[in-house]
Amino acid sequence: MSQLAINTAQNVNIKFNAASVGERILASFLDLLIKIAYIIIIGYFIFYLLGLSDWMKGLDDWSAAAIVIVFAFPVMIYSIVFESLLEGQTLGKKITKIKVVKLDGYQASFGDYLIRWFFRIIENNIMGGLIGLIAMMVNSKTQRIGDMAAGTAVITLKNNVNISHTILEEVHTEYQPKYPMVIKLSDNDMRIVKETFNRAIAQDDFEMINKLVEKIERVTGIKKQDQSNRDFIKTLLKDYNFYTQNM
Repeated sequence: MSQLAINTAQNVNIKFNAASVGERILASFLDLLIKIAYIIIIGYFIFYLLGLSDWMKGLDDWSAAAIVIVFAFPVMIYSIVFESLLEGQTLGKKITKIKVVKLDGYQASFGDYLIRWFFRIIENNIMGGLIGLIAMMVNSKTQRIGDMAAGTAVITLKNNVNISHTILEEVHTEYQPKYPMVIKLSDNDMRIVKETFNRAIAQDDFEMINKLVEKIERVTGIKKQDQSNRDFIKTLLKDYNFYTQNM
């Protein structure tokens, strides 16, 4: 399993394990099963039980094709919709615990998912997806062509790490959070914050901590209360875990 080094905006390298070709194929296969299940259900209930197929026999070829395309449209946009809603995961990726991330450490945007989706259409229609498979096999980051174009990679979330290397913090049940707006950040954002903070503490780099606090305040709108910058970030990490673990 190859490692993927993501360089954050704070010039901190965070190492993830790139999803293997096998994991990506399995996720794609599960997504395919979901699409097939949708087609079978729609075909049975809409076209057979409701008699739409009989009604379509009286239509011209173009009209019939248009109706079929409308019902098949969810299958066509399946990946881009779910990756946008689930922050880099389709249902297949969620089951196999892999996720799309940006190589700069930020959460991928809708534009990134759109690029990946567009290239997936091209890759799947050229040699039956063989080009995308070859690209993943020869690329050290297991990227297909769409990933290269979008500046993304797919990582595995099954890393064997301890609590100090994750966004998890020990939070007691009686804990009182201070900054509810911290939930505007994603898990990936908080992972970057914690990695950056731990690195700054280890290097006694107070300037990095100051910049990190300024970035958080600017992005979230949170205003630091009567705390040091170090205590502020520690509180944010605990608050995030409090809210996300109790939702």
